[in-house]
Amino acid sequence: MHVMTTRKVRLGRLSLLIALTGLALFMMLPIVFLFNHAFKPLNELFLFPPRFLVSNPTAQNFERLWNATSDDLVPFTRYLFNSVIVVSTTLVAVVVVSSMAAYALAKFKFHFRSVIMSLIYVSLMFAAETVQIPRYLIISGIGVSDTYFAHILPFIAAPVSVFLLIQFIGQIPDSLLEAAKIDGATEWTMFMRIVVPLAAPAISTVAILTFQAVWGDTEASTLYIHEETLKTLPYYIQTLSQATQNAVSGQGMIAAAGLMMFVPNLIVFLLFQNRVMETMVNSGIKE
Repeated sequence: MHVMTTRKVRLGRLSLLIALTGLALFMMLPIVFLFNHAFKPLNELFLFPPRFLVSNPTAQNFERLWNATSDDLVPFTRYLFNSVIVVSTTLVAVVVVSSMAAYALAKFKFHFRSVIMSLIYVSLMFAAETVQIPRYLIISGIGVSDTYFAHILPFIAAPVSVFLLIQFIGQIPDSLLEAAKIDGATEWTMFMRIVVPLAAPAISTVAILTFQAVWGDTEASTLYIHEETLKTLPYYIQTLSQATQNAVSGQGMIAAAGLMMFVPNLIVFLLFQNRVMETMVNSGIKE
């Protein structure tokens, strides 16, 4: 009886493993298609019925994209450079500001703390489209249009990031911080050596969310930036798609550009996925 039960359990686990493996392979099909589509020559891009896998892979699409220029004669590399600068700077700024704000709100008692918390909760309900006009007025009012700061400033106010970090940091035992304070640690020392390491999973999650939002953002380049040399890669790819959607020769560049926009997101997620899962499963440490 025991042997039969063990066999049934093993058979059930094997069936579940096979089913999940099949589901995972099915969900990977769009990624496989995206990679193959970017390396297809022009004659394969327009085959009917279309082929899922590329027969004669080529890097010509990437070469043409790399050497392409906009109507204002701005090279592709300039847009890529702008995106790298904006993404890296914004990532650091959001992580630093959000983690420090969350630490103060989670572990300090001060006037208007509840009001600030309420404002953060309310801001979570607003869609991005509803704040485009206020953002434009603020950026124009402080005179940072046509600067890199116009790309960065809208993301620094990150209520989702602050909310996530508050929930995580709030579960760090106060006794741990009090013991460190008794040993002579300053607030900055406690933040850097205790809070940040313990909140690393949540900070990694914030980094992923921020990277995905900034890497694919076209709002700043469309609304706040008029100088072509300060616009980012997603904006250029958007205009490239609009300009070449009826041109046969431009479809290869669009396919290559789509892969270039996807790969960084995939790499960042693969690097930090364990941290994200740790954030979801184990939100902080408890006494």
